[in-house]
Amino acid sequence: MTDNSNTPRHVADMARQARAAAAGLAVLKPETKNRALEAMADKFTASIDAIKAANEKDLAAGREKGLNAAMLDRLALNDKRIAAMAQALRQVAALDDPAGEIYDMKTRPNGLRVGRMRAPIGVIGIIYESRPNVTADAGALCVKSGNAVILRGGSEAIHSNTILARLMDEAGASAGLPPDSVQLIPTTDRSAVLEMLKLNALIDLIIPRGGKSLIEMVVRESTIPVIKHYDGNCYIFVDESADPDMAETIIMNAKCQRPGVCNAMESLLVHESIASEFAPRIIKRLIESGVEVRGDEAARRIVPEINAATEEDFRTEYLDLILSLGVVPSLDAAIGWINNFSSHHTDSIITRDHDNAMRFLTAVDSSCVFVNASTRFSDGGEFGMGCEIGISTDKLHARGPMGLRELTTSKFIVFGDGQIRT
Repeated sequence: MTDNSNTPRHVADMARQARAAAAGLAVLKPETKNRALEAMADKFTASIDAIKAANEKDLAAGREKGLNAAMLDRLALNDKRIAAMAQALRQVAALDDPAGEIYDMKTRPNGLRVGRMRAPIGVIGIIYESRPNVTADAGALCVKSGNAVILRGGSEAIHSNTILARLMDEAGASAGLPPDSVQLIPTTDRSAVLEMLKLNALIDLIIPRGGKSLIEMVVRESTIPVIKHYDGNCYIFVDESADPDMAETIIMNAKCQRPGVCNAMESLLVHESIASEFAPRIIKRLIESGVEVRGDEAARRIVPEINAATEEDFRTEYLDLILSLGVVPSLDAAIGWINNFSSHHTDSIITRDHDNAMRFLTAVDSSCVFVNASTRFSDGGEFGMGCEIGISTDKLHARGPMGLRELTTSKFIVFGDGQIRT
């Protein structure tokens, strides 16, 4: 990582350095990139104490600012999470390299062979908040896919991000990566972001990860294409045929296991034919686990003591131990509700009816749609992608968890033996 200075005018210098690095990365052999990722993982493992010390500075500042428990949890790095970051790097190294893959080859009547080749996008800018593991994940996926990356983390994780990026840079250089393949903007000054978003001649793609206000600002200000990851307002619908024990287990995991992340469940819908039995049961479990339940009129007729939910509650990503609960008369009503109120991130149905499961999968317009599973599995690592650079709620050019393939583009390639067009 090259630390030019803390002033925005030097962001352009970083972008030029990244452009040069991207040219070198694009032609690297897979084994060189894999060796670099393994070296980064080793560096993390050997530097656990230093990483935790840097992270503690961020946690102390967060506690002083009054960050809630969920936000502090997103920020925290312990032995387990650092080991998981190193493991993710190794998993990415073990994946097939998409860059250079040739596919869809066809022979034309004139003998030309026409196909496509996967190619790196080039220079990618990542703007993110809170979670320092994004530094490792983004760096790993960009390096493996042959892209240079410019990272700009949030102020709350500046010490953690700085040491992680430095370790990746040092390890990558020792393994043969071009200089400046992984760079971190060393300032939390917002003007640096605004400068970065204007560098469309040097940066090919911006990926923001964070709250809705951050993403809206990036979309508004950027002259560079943006892949958006809006709210994670994830829904679970308990169908009338659902196994209640399975439903309870999945709901408790989806809401309570780690409430401060984008794939945690925020809203629950229950079919009215089972609501009188299931709603009191699940509400009791949720409240016992510290969850504030806000219900619609139908839910509050069954359990009057819960708080009233507004329409806005059903559109809200709480990132906290709060849940909105609604009662619906049918599967189609649940699908319509989800398509209207969810953020199109991840939604799940609990059902024993195959036809209902397939209708839900087909009709729910979200990037990830599950049957009989916790929304917490909406994650690149859990999908076998090693790790992810974000979960896109866009439809172009990537949707859902973004891994290596989603960080490539394609070009047509043509093989001839002297053909000319007449």
